[in-house]
Amino acid sequence: MTQMKETPMTNSTSQPPQGAAVSLENLVRTYGSVRALDGLTLKIDPGEFMALLGPSGCGKTTALRVLAGFELLDSGRVMVDGVDLSDVNARKRDMGMVFQSYSLFPNMNAVNNVAFGLRMRKQSSEVRRKKAGELLEMVGLADQAAKYPHQMSGGQQQRVALARALAIEPRVLLLDEPLSALDAMVRAELRDQIRQLQQRLAITTVFVTHDQEEVLSMADRVCVMSRGHIEQVATPAELYARPKTAFVAQFVGISSRVPVVVTDHEVEVFGQRCPVRSGDSSAVTGAADALLRPEDIAIEVDPDGKGFVTRKSFLGAMTRLVVQIGEISVRVDVRSDVGSDIELGSHVRA
Repeated sequence: MTQMKETPMTNSTSQPPQGAAVSLENLVRTYGSVRALDGLTLKIDPGEFMALLGPSGCGKTTALRVLAGFELLDSGRVMVDGVDLSDVNARKRDMGMVFQSYSLFPNMNAVNNVAFGLRMRKQSSEVRRKKAGELLEMVGLADQAAKYPHQMSGGQQQRVALARALAIEPRVLLLDEPLSALDAMVRAELRDQIRQLQQRLAITTVFVTHDQEEVLSMADRVCVMSRGHIEQVATPAELYARPKTAFVAQFVGISSRVPVVVTDHEVEVFGQRCPVRSGDSSAVTGAADALLRPEDIAIEVDPDGKGFVTRKSFLGAMTRLVVQIGEISVRVDVRSDVGSDIELGSHVRA
């Protein structure tokens, strides 16, 4: 491992933030015998919103901290607009970071928290006040400028943290599970606001989360990680409809595993022939497992049906049923007005 250098990146605070091209090249980071990053390589386009998604311990947070400069690499390179930042100190990388825990200064009010980075950059008090005021207005907190963190809700504190990260006009914005400590309604509202701000500013953003709903609704592309390496990088729609691996198919969205036989790029499921939608079906013949999305299965109540309903969960507009068909258990989503007429124990045909 090498020591961080103080080489700064050039950036003028008079210019609006512009998206930078980020390239993570063959990153390796180990902790004892654990290989947190195992040759990870990822390219992020200027202005792109890239999400790193995966279970705990997959390496997503390590990758973000390496990009921020908080972690040293065993090997590999971090490139931003063609400049190697691997040995550059975190303070000199022109990156803004928002943490899960807000990390606001408790002895500073909102406007001074936002202006802190500008003060560190020797900006005048007039410039600091003006910029901080504009950013608080941008995140909808102009009327909270004089309040201290303990006087604000969690959602308000996180918006102050976001404004503080944007105040230095970073070329890359890093978000480390910033919504996970918030309740569902505030999380949804702030999720939309972050996405709108990111698109308005066209700032390259890397977002770490384990929440699939956040990823599917916010990201331009998603990098699904497992055990320090990448399983797939794709748009949310492509990940959901055409996962490349069983891990991706099972981690992104809900699916049921059904044993099938593959012939001529098709499988027979519940007596019907269906095309294989993902993977290299040309390389597979014979026994395999199909992963079925719950919205892709239709059922009808039928006294002679081979399946029966064992569980029923109301999810608002949709109701999720668990149907047992022989030794196979599958999840099926139906409209709640339809699901209300299907009783537990009902025999159904899938």
